[in-house]
Amino acid sequence: MSKGWRKISLVIFVALIVLCLFFVFTSVSTTHYTAQSVAEEYNLPIGQSMFENQSIVGTSDPVDVPLVSNVAFLSHQLQAFDLQGMLMAFTTGIVPFDFDVVAGEGIDSYGNVKDIVGPGYLTYEGDKLAVKAPDNYVWGYSAPSKWLEKTESGVDVYDDGKKIKSVPVDEIKNLEYNNDYYNASTIASWYNYDAQVGSIFTLEKGMVGFSDGRNNISSEDVPKIFGQDVVDYAAEYPTGSPILLYSGNYTEQEGEAYGTSLGSHPEYGDSIREVNAKQFVDAWNGTVIPPNSTGTGKDYVYFESASDASAPGGSAAHGVCPSARTLRAAVTSEGFDLPVGMTWDEDAVLFGYNPARDITVHNTHDYPIQIKMWTEGSGTGMGIYCQIVRYIPNS
Repeated sequence: MSKGWRKISLVIFVALIVLCLFFVFTSVSTTHYTAQSVAEEYNLPIGQSMFENQSIVGTSDPVDVPLVSNVAFLSHQLQAFDLQGMLMAFTTGIVPFDFDVVAGEGIDSYGNVKDIVGPGYLTYEGDKLAVKAPDNYVWGYSAPSKWLEKTESGVDVYDDGKKIKSVPVDEIKNLEYNNDYYNASTIASWYNYDAQVGSIFTLEKGMVGFSDGRNNISSEDVPKIFGQDVVDYAAEYPTGSPILLYSGNYTEQEGEAYGTSLGSHPEYGDSIREVNAKQFVDAWNGTVIPPNSTGTGKDYVYFESASDASAPGGSAAHGVCPSARTLRAAVTSEGFDLPVGMTWDEDAVLFGYNPARDITVHNTHDYPIQIKMWTEGSGTGMGIYCQIVRYIPNS
C-alpha cells in the first residue's frame, strides 16, 4: 500500500473514531437495557444448563441492534480497532449487542459462555445475567419423562406429560419398550400383579429438583448434559431416587470395612439364603447418596422366598439379614440413623420391606458417599462385607 493510501486510511479511521465519540456523547436516544428486559426480549432460558462457548441466546450469530439507538455499542469495534466492523455498522445501521452492559460472571460481550468448567447454568446475579459454574457436587432426582399409566382397559403412554396413545390389555405383551432392566414381559407382569388403576411404570427418566436450582431436564437431555453413565445409573434405581450428576474436585476416603459370614439355617434352605445374600449385595453395591439425601438400593432386584410360618404370608427372603447387618454397621458407624426398614436385631430386615428398594439410608454428611459391598467365598462360610467411601471435597 502506498504512503498516500495509508494516510487516507488513517484519516478515515480517525474521522470514524471522532464521529463515534460525537454520537456517544450527543445521542439522547440510547436504549436502556436491563438483564430482565434482555432476558424477556430474547426469551433467554434462565435456569438452563450451559457449557463453555455456548451462546446464551441459542444462536452462533451475534445479536444485532439498531445503531441509531445504541451508538455506545461501537465500543466493540473501537477497542478492537475493527475498521471493517465500524464500516459495516455505519453502512448497515446495526451494531452487535454489547452483553457487558447486562452480564457479569461467565458471559462475554457477545453473549457466549466463558471461563466455565463443566455444566454451568444461566441465572440472575443481582441485576446482571450470569452463567454460574457448577458447584463441586450437583445432584437431582429422577422423574418420569416417558411412562405407562394403568387404565381399566390397558395402559396409556405418556411422553413429557402428554398422552400419545392407548394400548389395550391384549397388546401389552407386544410393546417394544425395553432396556437392560425391563421388557414387554416385565411390563405385563407389572400390569397383572403389581399395578392398580392409575399406577405408573417409568420408561425413561428425566431429572428434577436440582441442588443448585437449575431447570429440570428431559430424558433426552440427560446424556447430553451429564453423560450416558448418569442415564445408566438412574435406570437401575427407583424413580424419585437422588442422583449425583456432577462431581468436581474431591478425594475418595475409604471408611472401615464391616463383615460377617452367611452362617447356616438349614430350616430355611442355605442355598436360597446364599442367593438372597448375594442379591442384597448386588442391590446396594455402588449406590451413591448425595449430601443430606436419602437413597435406596437398586430396582429390578429379585429375591427367593423361603417358607417361614412366622412371616406374614408364610414366607420371607431369608439370607438377606447377614448382608443387611454389614450395611447397618457401616452406615451407623458414619453417624447415620438406623436405616428405615431395619431393626437392631439379628434379623435385621423388617417384614414387609423389600430389601433393595424399600430400605433407605440417609446421608447426613455435606458430601456424597458411596456404598461398597462384596462377598468372598461361597456356601455357609461366605464372607459378606460393606464399606463406606466418602467423597471428600478438596479445598
